[in-house]
Parts: sequence; C-alpha cells; structure tokens
Amino acid sequence: MRVVLQRVSSASVTVDGEVVGRIGRGHLLLVGFRDEDGEGEIEWMLEKVLGLRVFPDDEGRMNLGLADVEGDLLIVSQFTLYGDTRKGRRPSFVDAARPDRAIPLYDHFVARARERAPGRVETGIFGAMMDVELVNDGPVTLVLER
Repeated sequence: MRVVLQRVSSASVTVDGEVVGRIGRGHLLLVGFRDEDGEGEIEWMLEKVLGLRVFPDDEGRMNLGLADVEGDLLIVSQFTLYGDTRKGRRPSFVDAARPDRAIPLYDHFVARARERAPGRVETGIFGAMMDVELVNDGPVTLVLER
C-alpha cells in the first residue's frame, strides 16, 4: 500500500464537472494498492495517517496531528502510484492491484477512516477521470508505504 499525503488548507475532487468531494484543513490522500495488500496494511496506514504530527503548533513546529486540528480527509484512489518507469518510456502498472482487488481494499480503507477520523472523510470516485484541486499547506507532502 502506498499513500501520498499532502497537508492541505482545502482540496476537492471533480468528476464530469461536478464536485464529488471537498474538504477544508486536513490531508489529501492519494492511495494505491498492490494485490498482496490487506487488512494489516490498511490498519497500519490509517494509524500512521491519523497519528502523524505535521500541523504547526503555536510556535510553528510540526507538532500537531489531525485530531488536534479536527482535520478532514479527502481520499482519492490512484493506481498510478505503482507505475514503474525504470524501463522504456511508458509506465508499467503490473504492481498495482487490479480493480477487482483494489476496490474492496479502497472501500475498506475509506470505511475505517470514516470510523476513526476526527473530521469529515470525503472521496473521489474509484476509476473515474478526476480533477483534483488542492491548496498544499506548507507545502507538506509525504510518501508513506507499507
């Protein structure tokens, strides 16, 4: 499982001209899965995302977590996180989970996030062509992998 986490002031996802997910302060999560990912990876990643202290405290140090700022999550599926560009000019996606495996993993990750996140949890639409807009706060961008 691989996640690109961006600390945002705001973010949204639009599909076919319609906003399908929008958050304020929090994290935009671009999420990709491999076939061998499962419950353990999902729980580890969710714990990591919710526990990371990447928001500034009163002294400007990254010392606060998502719960401390009552932050939101926008979770967007992105199989291209497993694009392999080592050979040739066209990425290979053989390491990315196929939709029949990735959709249940994604749905489970979102469901668990909705149970545990301090703020709203919004999503894109799995497999759709999405326009993702964000205001990266900091900027802070982290790549998490399990």
